[in-house]
Amino acid sequence: MDTVREKLFAFIDGAEDTAVELETELCKRPAVSPQSGGEGELDKALYLEDWLTVRGFEYERVDIEDDRAKGGVRPNLIVTVRGPDTSAAGTSCLWIMSHLDVVPPGEFSLWESDPWTVVRREDPPLGSRLIGRGVEDNQQGLVSSLLAVLAFKETGLVPSRPVKLLFCADEECGSAYGIEALIKKIPGLFGREDLVLIPDGGDSRGETIEIAEKNCLWVEFTVRGVQAHGSRPDQGVNAHLAAADFALRMHHELSEQFNARDPLFEPDYSTIQPTRKNANVPNINTIPGEDIFCMDMRILPRYTIKEVLAGVDRIKGEIEARHGVKISYTIPQAVESKATPADSPLVAMLSRAAEAVYGVKTRPIGIGGGTVGAFLRNEGIHCAVWGKVDDTAHQPNEYVLIANILGDSRVMVLLMLEPH
Repeated sequence: MDTVREKLFAFIDGAEDTAVELETELCKRPAVSPQSGGEGELDKALYLEDWLTVRGFEYERVDIEDDRAKGGVRPNLIVTVRGPDTSAAGTSCLWIMSHLDVVPPGEFSLWESDPWTVVRREDPPLGSRLIGRGVEDNQQGLVSSLLAVLAFKETGLVPSRPVKLLFCADEECGSAYGIEALIKKIPGLFGREDLVLIPDGGDSRGETIEIAEKNCLWVEFTVRGVQAHGSRPDQGVNAHLAAADFALRMHHELSEQFNARDPLFEPDYSTIQPTRKNANVPNINTIPGEDIFCMDMRILPRYTIKEVLAGVDRIKGEIEARHGVKISYTIPQAVESKATPADSPLVAMLSRAAEAVYGVKTRPIGIGGGTVGAFLRNEGIHCAVWGKVDDTAHQPNEYVLIANILGDSRVMVLLMLEPH
């Protein structure tokens, strides 16, 4: 085992140029969702297809139709690396699942360089880092996984179990064209004993293994009143005033109603937050007849989304009666997630591998943010989110440390060598 590991690690140690090239080529192909004003993931997927073909990898592309996207599709790639005997009874597959799409760069003036052109910097004591949109989220995990399977390919070695890499579309906007669609389109895609690593989050030391998520509920509210002159509120019904009252009451009352704490999570409580506020009237001296705002609710798993919505409806009725408005709402996202058991074999494997590579003792955690893991856990598949990241995702001047790409790839190699 030591000789095998040394050969694989030696390949990864010499693969820095490959990592930089992959990051550079992926970054220059913006894979922003149509929902966020982009063309989708097709260009990025086509580049990866060419890269995989040249190196002799077995893969398939699963397209989900989306008329808004370039080519009318949202592509998902599945790369297969065979184990010693994929037909053996009880053989489980190790999946490493990352996502193709990235978020928009945001305010360009906050970037020190073109967000779609990778810039390399030497920054002691951080070491070499690459700057660009998507280089960490989620290209660090994607590139690390490619280097790991390339190590096996180039050394002629074989992983101890079947390995599949899954590069999903649409993670940043809810996964309707990504993992959610794949599960529906390909029944049995994941075996009941399969283990899934999602390298899409973590911490700067590689110590935390995310095994649970809060339930995620996004709601967009439309409050309708009667428009009037700003000096004559008696002739109108102020939708903005009602919306403000509504948002505040939900924030305070639902936080009090669903007030349990769970030390697995940080923060350890449910969060009920008003977020986006749409523009209403363009001038100051008009009372708005319509007001639209959103809430982002991250609920501890002990509470159901149905329970929370019942609380929303209660307050909604009271606001309508008090202000004389009508309120409707839509739900852009509602995801409940089971937890991966803390004693899952995947968690134990990850703990051993992270300690061997980074010298850290890991611990399981829960998070408030949503990942593709929720869809898998609800199917009974054990998955964990892990990575050694500086957590610059979605920020201007997003960066990735080259050492983290190579280190995480070593961790993935060790997972692939674990007997099933």
